[in-house]
Amino acid sequence: MMRLTPAIVLSIVMSSTMVIPSYFAFVRAESGNTVTNVSQLGASLNAGNVSLQNKTEEYYPHSQGYLVYPVPSNDTVSKKLPAVVMIHEWWGLNKNIKDMANLLARQGFVVLAADLYNGQVANTTKRAMDLVQTVRNNQSNSINNLQSAVKYLSSLPNVDSSKIVSLGWCFGGGQSLQLALNSKEHPLAATILYYGTPLVTDKSSLSKIKWPLLGIFGNKDQSIPLDEINQFRTSLNQSGVTNEVLIYNGVGHAFANPSGDNYAPKETEDAWEKTLSFLKKYVVVS
Repeated sequence: MMRLTPAIVLSIVMSSTMVIPSYFAFVRAESGNTVTNVSQLGASLNAGNVSLQNKTEEYYPHSQGYLVYPVPSNDTVSKKLPAVVMIHEWWGLNKNIKDMANLLARQGFVVLAADLYNGQVANTTKRAMDLVQTVRNNQSNSINNLQSAVKYLSSLPNVDSSKIVSLGWCFGGGQSLQLALNSKEHPLAATILYYGTPLVTDKSSLSKIKWPLLGIFGNKDQSIPLDEINQFRTSLNQSGVTNEVLIYNGVGHAFANPSGDNYAPKETEDAWEKTLSFLKKYVVVS
């Protein structure tokens, strides 16, 4: 893994007023290694041998999303399915995210893995940092991008437009939350974030969310202090937002990334089971 000199770090900090919290926590937690464990996660959760259809779709200018959904049978050809806008980590729309989209699609969802990097995928932490800063320096464009993803899914004939969810990890978790705060015109059915950064804790801002929210964190996350997570939960409760905030003991940032140095298989499996239970409870309902 590359080591950053103080000069590089200083230049990153000075380039923007929106500095990513605890940068070195990200460096230690994430890796660009080839993903090998997503299929194991699917097998452990009995994802089944569901046939999938996938393709690349330009749902927003210069943004090629990965669309995947279960192939309908004769009995389900006219059935409308719940859908998910899946938002990538700071690496971009890579194999890990596409594998996770496939895994969720096998559970009966239409999944659009969004692209906030205009087709670029990072292979180094420095490149990932640059791409994240570009997005955060133009957050309004990213919100427009994700809103377009919601509109695109709503337009599909096999999607129930009243059951669209956002789900993201790390950088993508923070973007999932930002989409929730900017979805008044196209309300979501639920919001899910895995250790999303930056984490918004302001009560008045969170009160904009009118649907259930699931937040998943580790108590050893150096980029999101435990006090901040607890404040997030308190503000959600005070704002009347239905929520489940789960904090796993002994794990740090990006513990659910199978390619990362902090990967925790048991906690990841439990978190994914709880994610599916949350979706079944609040979204996959008659």
